Amino acid sequence: MSHPVQVEERKAGDPGLDALVSAAVAELNRRYRDPGDPWEDYPLHGDVVFHVATVGGEPAGCIARVDVDEPGWARTVEMKRVFVQERFRGRGLARALVAAFETAAREAGAHRVRLETGTRQPEAMALYEALGYARTANFGPWADSPLSVCYAKEL
Repeated sequence: MSHPVQVEERKAGDPGLDALVSAAVAELNRRYRDPGDPWEDYPLHGDVVFHVATVGGEPAGCIARVDVDEPGWARTVEMKRVFVQERFRGRGLARALVAAFETAAREAGAHRVRLETGTRQPEAMALYEALGYARTANFGPWADSPLSVCYAKEL
């Protein structure tokens, strides 16, 4: 039996959300850290708005929105922590999360979304490109990173 996907806003400290964020960080470490390297926390800074996708009431994926306060990025939000648990992949949850993210960002007054992903996440790159995100010059701490790929989209 197929359960519908529901996407809702949640706050940090919610056990289901926190477990998803931890799993997302663990996956980043598996993909980008060499064995024996210390794990990175990949902290989120500023006011963060989270959305969680649930399937049959079970937290299955998450996405985070952070306001950008940098010159040249007026009315821009950054998309972070797009993650779907492996057993829920291939069901359109990431697309549902991005759609909810974009709607909420527009409602909050954003005109543009930016994001950073990495070369070791080809499925993420394919998703963003399929959803109309265009490659842009790497920004912020990823400006000189050969493993980073940055995207932006006008809302």
